[in-house]
Amino acid sequence: MGDDRIACTVRGKFRLAGSRETNPVVVGDNVDLLMNEDGTGVIVGIEPRVRCLIRRAAGRQIGKSHVIAANVDHAWVVQAFDEPPLNTGFVDRFLVMAACNDLPAGLIINKVDLAGSRKARAELKQLARMYESLGYPVRLISAKEGKGMRALKKSLKGQTCVVAGPSGVGKTTLLNTLSPGLDLRTGEISHATGKGTHTTTFASLHPLAGGGYLVDTPGLREFGLIGVDEGNLTHYFPEFVPLIPDCRFPNCTHDHEPGCAVKDAVDEGQLQISRYDSYLSMLYALRLGAGDVGR
Repeated sequence: MGDDRIACTVRGKFRLAGSRETNPVVVGDNVDLLMNEDGTGVIVGIEPRVRCLIRRAAGRQIGKSHVIAANVDHAWVVQAFDEPPLNTGFVDRFLVMAACNDLPAGLIINKVDLAGSRKARAELKQLARMYESLGYPVRLISAKEGKGMRALKKSLKGQTCVVAGPSGVGKTTLLNTLSPGLDLRTGEISHATGKGTHTTTFASLHPLAGGGYLVDTPGLREFGLIGVDEGNLTHYFPEFVPLIPDCRFPNCTHDHEPGCAVKDAVDEGQLQISRYDSYLSMLYALRLGAGDVGR
C-alpha cells in the first residue's frame, strides 16, 4: 500500500441526504477515481458491494444502517475471555448480521491467558465447542503472548477479513502481532468501568505479512440489527432451523406459543439457554423497533 495511497474527496452526488446509510464510501469499496493534476483524486463511482458487514446505526439515526466494511471474505467477532468480560449477546447479534448479509463469520477469543483456573479453562473450551458445533470457526488466542496465532494466521491468509468487537478486547494488539512493524496504538482497560478505551477511531485496511488484508475497526458498544424481522430471525440460528417444521404453528415465534419444538428443546437441554436468551433478546428488540436493545 504505502506509496499507492491517494488522498481523495467524494463527489457531491454521494451526499447522504435521504439515504438509509450513514456513510457514502466505506473500507473495502471498489471505486472509480478522477485524478487531479496535484495527484489527489475524486471518487466519481462506487462499484456494487458484496459481502458487507453491516449494523444498525447507533444513536438517533433511526432506521439507518452503518456499513462497517464492504467486499470482505470473512468477518471475525473478537471478544476477550476477560477484561472486559466476554459478551455472548454481542457475539450472537454479530453472527446474525453476518448471516443476514451472506458473510462467513467466526469467533476470536483473545486473552485466553486470563483463564487461569481449571473451571475457567473448562468454561472456555465448552463455549468454543458450542460455537464450533454450529459451524462457526473459533480461534482461542493470546495476542499478547502469541498463543494460538499460528492457527489464526492460517485462517486469515490470502483473504480480506474484518475484525470487530468492543473496545479493550485487543483487536489492535492482534493486528500488531499479525503484522509487526505497524506499531498501532493500543489502550488500557478502564478500572472505573471495566471496559476498554477507544484507540481506533475509524475503520482502516492493513496488509497482512502472510498475504491478505485485515480491516481494523473502532470498538463497538453495541451491534444493532438491521434488515432482520421477527419472521426470519429464527433462520439465522442454525441450531433452531431443523426444529422449525416440528412446531405446531407455521408462524411460531418460539416465544409464547404452545407446541413449540424450539422451547421444548431448550427445556430438555438440547439447546443452549444462552443462545435462546440471545434469540429472545433480539426478538423483543425487533418488536420494539430497536435492534440494538440487549447489548
